[in-house]
Amino acid sequence: MTRLHLHLLSDSTGETLEMIAKAALAQFEDAGVQRHFWPMVRSQQHLDRIMGELKDNPGLVLYTLVNEQTRERLEERCRAMGLPHVDALDAVTEALEAQLGQEAHGRPGRQHKMDDAYFARVDAIQFTIAHDDGLLYDEWEEADIVLAGVSRSSKTPTSIYLANRGYKVANIPLVVESPPPQKLFQLKKPMVVGLTTATRRLLEIRRNRLLSLNEEKTTSYIDQDAVEAENKFARRMFADNGWPVIDVTRRSIEETAAAVIRLYNQRETMLEEGGEAQEGLKPI
Repeated sequence: MTRLHLHLLSDSTGETLEMIAKAALAQFEDAGVQRHFWPMVRSQQHLDRIMGELKDNPGLVLYTLVNEQTRERLEERCRAMGLPHVDALDAVTEALEAQLGQEAHGRPGRQHKMDDAYFARVDAIQFTIAHDDGLLYDEWEEADIVLAGVSRSSKTPTSIYLANRGYKVANIPLVVESPPPQKLFQLKKPMVVGLTTATRRLLEIRRNRLLSLNEEKTTSYIDQDAVEAENKFARRMFADNGWPVIDVTRRSIEETAAAVIRLYNQRETMLEEGGEAQEGLKPI
């Protein structure tokens, strides 16, 4: 297996650069990559301290440095050491400049500035954490999205991911022996989405969960007939209420969240056009 040292240099938090690198690496199976992360590189002195590490561990250098002098110094040093180097946003920025007819602002971390959108995202994260696992259901009407599903159907991680995108999310576990609060069926503003997964996959996840807790006793939690009954109970509820459904069996959290956002945007468009909130939304 070819091993690669991947150096990520950013003059801000590096969040954008990490996301780009992660998305690109996902296209390669069993890639032997060792990442070296260098955030907040805002001076030539800081850059000079990093160059020793690049020399000791040569590899590909990805960077987002808006300061022209710092960027040019990095490129010059990389060329001298024969290291391949790529500005991760350069092509996109140049294309936008050409289309918008203006130059980009060379401000580090500009995409992370503390504007209204930033505080809205913080508010969404706080709301989502407080309304996890069926908590504070009297406040669900304030949510943008409510996720419903049986235990271990990825409700919480999907909720947190959506919150980081700025959506206020509540979630509720569906249990046959304990029906959800009536509030769930009376919601007007939030979009309720059902999450479902194949019984076989759900059993695997639950067994692994019990093993991680050193729990060996057999319970209905991992009984195939009981789990199948839970799934049927959830699917019937989704169908009876006309809620859109997403099968998460073969989806990552990111893919599930993307599907939720797509449904949410469809719903918002229909509402703006005067249609019914859930009309036209099909299971995914």
